[in-house]
Formats: sequence, structure tokens, C-alpha cells
Amino acid sequence: MAWNQPTNGQNNGGGNNTPPPSGNGQRPPNNGQRPPDIDDMLKNINKNFDRWFGGNNGNSDTTALKIAGVVVVLLTIMVGFYRVEQAEEAVVLRFGKYSSTQTAGLHWAMPLVDEVKKVNIQRIEQIPLNARMITEDTNIVEISLTVQYRILEPVSYLLKVNDPEASLLHATESALRHVVGGSKMTHILNEGRATLARDIQPRLQEYLKTYQTGIQVTGINILEALPPKEVKAAFDDVIRAKEDKERLQNQAQTYSNGIVPEARGQAARLLAEANGYKLEVVDRAKGDAARFDQLVVEYKKSPQVIRQRLYLETMESVLAKTNKVVIEPTGNNMLYLPLDKMMNAASPAAVPSSAIEQEPVTRPSIRQGRGEGR
Repeated sequence: MAWNQPTNGQNNGGGNNTPPPSGNGQRPPNNGQRPPDIDDMLKNINKNFDRWFGGNNGNSDTTALKIAGVVVVLLTIMVGFYRVEQAEEAVVLRFGKYSSTQTAGLHWAMPLVDEVKKVNIQRIEQIPLNARMITEDTNIVEISLTVQYRILEPVSYLLKVNDPEASLLHATESALRHVVGGSKMTHILNEGRATLARDIQPRLQEYLKTYQTGIQVTGINILEALPPKEVKAAFDDVIRAKEDKERLQNQAQTYSNGIVPEARGQAARLLAEANGYKLEVVDRAKGDAARFDQLVVEYKKSPQVIRQRLYLETMESVLAKTNKVVIEPTGNNMLYLPLDKMMNAASPAAVPSSAIEQEPVTRPSIRQGRGEGR
């Protein structure tokens, strides 16, 4: 019970703060100091709250409510602070409506009024897709791929589309269907597989831009492009046949690369030899013509001498190529045969004795020919 509370139900002395007298009727000494009064403290706090909040009631219950209000306000202020990381952006919604976008740093939002949604705009996410598509030549292919993406516009990502990932899947399937539907199955399974992702990405990005998803596609990876399992064995046979075809073509090309340059070299050599032979024959003919012109001039000067010389040179060139010996009839019985020259002119086999014949010359001799008037 407070010291100023009356014992008989009435206020003691108008509510002063002095303590009651002791049993002998005198107040206890306080050495000039009064002990702290709890009621005085509460009144002072109440007065301060009245001044701060405009109140004039000194009730202790009201004071407690004011203290609780201050605590709530302080907690509200402290709870409203939030931090945005370097790789994030924060979208602030006030009563569910877009208010602002905050970048990295420390920010404050009003609790119960503002809603903060943080989005990582640098992290690369990926989503898989497995689908069956019909090609241009009415065949079915099974394609497995992954789409890599990141959030480029947080406001569109959070507010414009209800489910951005589902929209991304649907857009990917639509772009894939468009590209596969315009290609043949053999092209997709073989050389077209490398260009499939390159053709899908710009079309997919255009779809996402139209839908306002706020997503940017960073890459598409084609994992598998296979025919249906029911006909996979037949397609494997076709692929093996194509591989055999390519192998045989490579072998033929290798043989062609080896034989064609050789044939071209031989042709070039024959052409060079032919040109050399041509030049030789032409030069020889020109030389013979020039010699014949000179011989005509000399023949006009002394016909008899030139005619005899031509005859001797001709016979010498003709008889030098045979292994027969022609002997003119003379009175000398001693004959000297050029056996060494005959053996050199004969074949490697032994020269038979019949190879050496003695034939009388019926033509006039050179000496006799000179006496005749030619």
C-alpha cells in the first residue's frame, strides 16, 4: 500500500506525499532527504506522456498503455528494416500494388503495409523439357533439352505473369515444335542437331518478351534427339548404312587423292617429253634443211665430187648397220674380215658361220664408176 493511501478510506491531508507519523505521534527523521516515491515517478512519466501524446489523465492503466504503444512503435520501426544483397533487387508492394524497386543496400518498409519481395537477378536457373514432336516428313522424334535462364525484369516476373516457369515451359515447347515441324527427321538426328538450339533460342526469347515474363534465356542445351523406341532398331540400321557409305566414300576419296596426282604427274612428264621430242625433230629438220641448202650450193660448183661423196656416205651408213660383209671381186686372195665389229653388231648369242657370206658385187665399183659418164 502506498504511503499516501488513507487508512480510513479518505485522503490524508489532501494527498500529500509525506509518510504517516510513528506510534509516538512524531514523523520519523529523514536527515533532510525523502525516500523515492513510486507514485511521484508514475506521475512524472504520466505527465511526460501527456505532453508527448496530448493526454491529461494520470491513471496508471493509461500510462501502461502508452508505454506499450511506444514499445510497439519501436519494434515496428526495427522490424521494418531489410537488406538487399548485391545480386538481388527488391520489389516493394504497398497494399498489394507496386510501389518501388530497391537495389543493393539497407532499406526500410512499413510493416503490415508494405510487402517486400526479393529476386536474385544474377543466378542462372535451368528447367528441363522432354517432348515428342512431328517432323516435316511426318516422323516422330523424342527430344530432351534444358533451358538456362535468369530474371531480367523482377517487376514483370512477379506481377505480370501468374506462373513464369510454366509460361517458360509452354513457350519452349511452342518454339521447339515450330523448328522441328519445319525440318526433316534425318536432318534433326544427324547434322541438324547442332543447329537446333541456335534456331530455338531467338524464337523463344521473342515469345517470352511478348508474354512479359521478365525472363532472359541464356542458353539451350539439346541433350538427346532420338527416334521412338518402337522403330529405334530400324533407324540404327539406317545410321550404320550411312556410316558405311561415308567410310567407302572416304576410302574412294583417299584413293583418288593418291592416284590422280600420280596420273597428272605422268601426263605432265609425257607432255614434256613430247614437247622435247617435237623441238628435237623440228631442230633436226631445220638443220637438215640448212645443210641441204649448203649442199646444193656446193653441188652446183662441182656436181661429180658431191655426187660421189653422197654415194659413199650413204653406203657407209647403210652397211654399218648389218653384220654381212660385201667383198668386191679382186685378184687378192687374202681377206681381212672385221670380226670384232661383226661380234659387237651381232646378238648376244654366238654368230653362226652362215652369217658371214661372200657375195659377188655385180654393181660397178667406185673406181669403175668414175670412168662412166654419170
